[in-house]
Amino acid sequence: MVLLSGILWGCIGVLIKKLNAGGLGAMQISMVRMVFAALLFTGTLALVAPGKLRVRVRDLWMFVGTGIVSVVLFNVCYFYTMIKSQASIAVVLLYTSPVFVMLLSALIFHERITRAKLLALALSLCGTALCAGLIGGGYRVTPLVLLTGLGSGLFYALYSIFGSVALRHYDSLTVSAYTFLFGALGTSLIGQPVETFTILAQDTMLILWGAGIGLVCTILH
Repeated sequence: MVLLSGILWGCIGVLIKKLNAGGLGAMQISMVRMVFAALLFTGTLALVAPGKLRVRVRDLWMFVGTGIVSVVLFNVCYFYTMIKSQASIAVVLLYTSPVFVMLLSALIFHERITRAKLLALALSLCGTALCAGLIGGGYRVTPLVLLTGLGSGLFYALYSIFGSVALRHYDSLTVSAYTFLFGALGTSLIGQPVETFTILAQDTMLILWGAGIGLVCTILH
């Protein structure tokens, strides 16, 4: 399942490039991804397990954290990095997220930072860079791409922090549903929805790419 998840996530670069070539920017692609995921996932859940959609109002801050603070900002940073540079660079910068997870977990949950964790992080980052061909590849990264790439790692890490709190109170399906809903809401505020869906309506393939990024790279992943 982990291997399959990695394969499904690996498809996202292709779909981002297809949507970008069709005239959509990073923020618009982020919105397309979240809207399709929210419609497909919550619609299905409402039919098969409507009880999973019940949450307490006082707990909505958790889903603001997972859906807006984490997913929306992560999507914008990651998609911008991929569009403005290369998929391999975006992936390597994204996988700085374990560093942020370790630091935030130590700060918030008082988890220990051990030598074994530091060694594992170093090996992970080095291995990712080698697989992506960044070491000795002569790539140049602009300051803005570096910033958005590191931002994607930070906001991706925050999902683990907010998600771990939410999962103490709710089922994983509930957490996913409200993450997608708040993600769709947040991206709709910045993704120019009228213009975006006008572009999609003019090209059936773009609709399929959009549904694909929502289903394959978000729900199934």
